[in-house]
Amino acid sequence: MSAADFRKLADLFPNETVTHSYVQDIELPAVSGTSPGTFALITLDNGLDHSKPTTLGPNTLVELGMVLEGLKERAARGEIAGVGVTGKPYFLVAGADLSTVKSVSAREQGLWMAQLGHDVYATLADLGVPSFAFINGLALGGGLEIALQSTYRTVSTGAGALALPEAFIGLIPGWGGVYILPRLIGPENALKVMIENPLSNNRTLTGPQAFELGVADAMFEPADFIEQSVAWAAKVIAGAVAPERANAVDPAAPEVAARWAAAVAKGRAFVEAKTSNASPAPAKVLDVMEANRTLTQAQSAELECDTLADLMQTPEFRSTVYAFLDLVQRRAKRPAGAPDRKLARPVGKVGVVGAGLMASQLALLFARQLKVPVVMTDIDQARVDKGVGYVHAEVDKLLTKKRISPDAANRTKALVTGSVSKEAFADADFVIEAVFEELNVKKQVFKEVEAIVSPECILATNTSSLSVTAMAADLEHPERLVGFHFFNPVAVMPLLEIVRAPKTDDAVLATAFELAKGLKKSAVLVKDAAAFVVNRVLLRLMGEVTAAFDEGTPAEVADNALRPMGLPMTPFVLGAMVGLPVAQHVQESLHAAFGDRFRVSANLQALIDNGVKSIWAPGADGKPVIPAETLALMSFGSSPSTADEVLRRTQDALAEEIGLMLEEGVVAGPEDIDLGMILGAGWPMFLGGITPYLDRVGASERVNGKKFLAPGVASEPAA
Repeated sequence: MSAADFRKLADLFPNETVTHSYVQDIELPAVSGTSPGTFALITLDNGLDHSKPTTLGPNTLVELGMVLEGLKERAARGEIAGVGVTGKPYFLVAGADLSTVKSVSAREQGLWMAQLGHDVYATLADLGVPSFAFINGLALGGGLEIALQSTYRTVSTGAGALALPEAFIGLIPGWGGVYILPRLIGPENALKVMIENPLSNNRTLTGPQAFELGVADAMFEPADFIEQSVAWAAKVIAGAVAPERANAVDPAAPEVAARWAAAVAKGRAFVEAKTSNASPAPAKVLDVMEANRTLTQAQSAELECDTLADLMQTPEFRSTVYAFLDLVQRRAKRPAGAPDRKLARPVGKVGVVGAGLMASQLALLFARQLKVPVVMTDIDQARVDKGVGYVHAEVDKLLTKKRISPDAANRTKALVTGSVSKEAFADADFVIEAVFEELNVKKQVFKEVEAIVSPECILATNTSSLSVTAMAADLEHPERLVGFHFFNPVAVMPLLEIVRAPKTDDAVLATAFELAKGLKKSAVLVKDAAAFVVNRVLLRLMGEVTAAFDEGTPAEVADNALRPMGLPMTPFVLGAMVGLPVAQHVQESLHAAFGDRFRVSANLQALIDNGVKSIWAPGADGKPVIPAETLALMSFGSSPSTADEVLRRTQDALAEEIGLMLEEGVVAGPEDIDLGMILGAGWPMFLGGITPYLDRVGASERVNGKKFLAPGVASEPAA
């Protein structure tokens, strides 16, 4: 088929932002005194600035396909010796246009979309002359598959975010990636790129990492990347260079067949551990990879198209697009309720009260991202030295891993200092406390700091559950205090809950949002209410499971009852990770604020009083068990529940709590609760957020009489 034959599909999407294919003829540099000929370089560019990545929709693919068909004709006439594909600055291509894909309402349209991609990429792979991909920047999904379908690939050392994230999005790398990649870099490495990275917070590869795996054949510096790539292509075309692919495999070889099967088996275990198989896409990636070891590329393409068409119609895919596109990519960048950014004040120096682990993490983050002086204080020099030492040690780790340059490491260390006197905050513009989670302690801290800092200095609290309003009550300027709640570990978790107390003024709030942006965090505005959003939801969830356990439900039943949700960890494991004393303290705060909806477990308190850190301990066979001495500390009721009963009970409790939060105006809308849970608690993308999940399972209507979200792709199964 010709790309033009897919015009019927492209015409369904007249509003697509088209990435155009611009062709430039280049006379290849001489090799051994002779030019190999003319080289046609395609640049993919949507004509927009760097904040608008290039993407692949039907109109884009039709245009690219027609350009490639024209170049194939030129190659047949001997007019060109090779073809290259690159992108506008910082991007090769960011993958399929999800705005378009989510609009595909019928399976037939999804099948066309899959077939169109294969048709275009097959032309690229069979031009009659060598094809080259010059990966100058971000290359995701179908963007990286353009490179994989090319005969040869170069990558820039400055290229960031190379990935096949389809398992994360709810699809498969279905434009040839699932077939080509295992053959190119080996099945084990392909598993890392297609399964392990996507399901580990959508991790990506840098240019050097991709080169090391064998995704690219050559690597060059950004400054003259295109020139170097063209010169390298000339040598390849002239036969002066023959790329070696040390990780490439022949799937027909018996030893490779064994490695292939082992990689697939490892992938299935990984998917089970990460998602409890609650989303179909990761398993489908492995199904296709397992099958295509013995298939031709054309046979695999047919399987890929059918699989893609099916997955596009699943509620998990539509939910993921809502979560990823509408929430993480859009709402997170335009936080609901944020004041005009023009009101924000400049921040040239930051103070951190405390020098413990959380405070030290904050100091490192502020210094690295804002590149401003940061001073930590604590009650004695030993604590201060330990905090500053932690920052320096973490910077050294980054340097060892080559994630920071020696100059940047030295500058970052120099920015972080410590003092035993809060007088060090006298010229600070922003002071955040990270001290013990006790209201009177925090109030005393702010009283002392306010006496030292300038009237314009903003005060912030990192409290996870206490009242910001109460902290501000005795301040001379309560309007300067704002909640600035990070999640642990600070360097990894992308969410910031920005808490507005009744007297917090707009300039303070605007500054907080600008700081969040500078720190590369996504901020959600929340009203001052006990535990704000994420911890309130998590503690209600954990509380219901713990209550079922206390009532006599076996631990393995209670703790695994929520597995159909595909959560990143079970409630008991989460409690141990957070720390039982911390979880109990927040639960007590919520109980004081909201009553018996948040029950305080006497069994957990017994464990805390006896220094037990987790309900579970590893058994002799490696499986978790409750030690006899732990069981002896607890007492149980005689009303056990089934796993289904615990799941439904928890769903209804979450629907009730979120309904109350929305009535109280804790956030602007259910989307902010969804965003907070995704970014602050690792709520699975394929569930689309917590409110569409509760809509789908019927809990919203059971408890509140209505759904949280209007019917649509986020909350309704596909037609």
